[in-house]
Amino acid sequence: MEITPPYAYTDIVVLHKAHKIVLPAGRTIPAAFHNLNPIPVSFAEFVPASRDYPIVFVSGDEGKSFVAMAVVALERGQNLFVLWDKTWDRRSYVPAYVRRYPYCMTRVTVGGQEQQERVMCVERSALNDDGQSLFDANGEPTAAWTQTQKFVFEYESDIARTEQMCRQLAELGLLEPFTMQAQPNEGQPFALTGMFRVAEAKLAELPPETVQTLLRNGVLARIHLHLASMDNFQTLLDRRAAFLRRTAAG
Repeated sequence: MEITPPYAYTDIVVLHKAHKIVLPAGRTIPAAFHNLNPIPVSFAEFVPASRDYPIVFVSGDEGKSFVAMAVVALERGQNLFVLWDKTWDRRSYVPAYVRRYPYCMTRVTVGGQEQQERVMCVERSALNDDGQSLFDANGEPTAAWTQTQKFVFEYESDIARTEQMCRQLAELGLLEPFTMQAQPNEGQPFALTGMFRVAEAKLAELPPETVQTLLRNGVLARIHLHLASMDNFQTLLDRRAAFLRRTAAG
């Protein structure tokens, strides 16, 4: 059996009842996300995430498929929302992709064939005999695990809705590549590439019946949230400037 770790995970194993898990302490953000940019967002998250981050679309297979991502920095290998104490900025929304760690759902490959059903997995580094048990002495799930399992399953379902939305946007030819050009008050200009956005001109050309379909399934609202979130690139530029000032000050 082969398991491919999802984005930001390194070595995952299928979760078993006997496993004991060490979770991040308090509001501490796992090291995997300290320098991760961008971060996936799901269908329901477009509302809170669009208030704090630019939401863009990214393709890892030359435009065959797309994922929705929240941009958390203007340069690779950086996250401007993880603070000096390794916590996420309390003023900003924490993506569910971060909050579900060290758990995830993924497909496994058996005999060279990828299985359709996804299985619950966990980052191997989180396994420890001193960690929290998922089940009590009677074999019943603990209250904490019941809540976590519900969250992970619901998030997985919401990610599936996001994948469906991205397929629909691609099939309609609405996604176009773009580059974010930045001119800081200090330092050299730079560009952030590899992103896609909804082309407003193409959106305006859609037949009324297609627009009605997008309205009914909630995709049109996500499109508008995505487009409005582009203003948050200025927020990232301001955060970058503040980060550079703190770094220079030591």
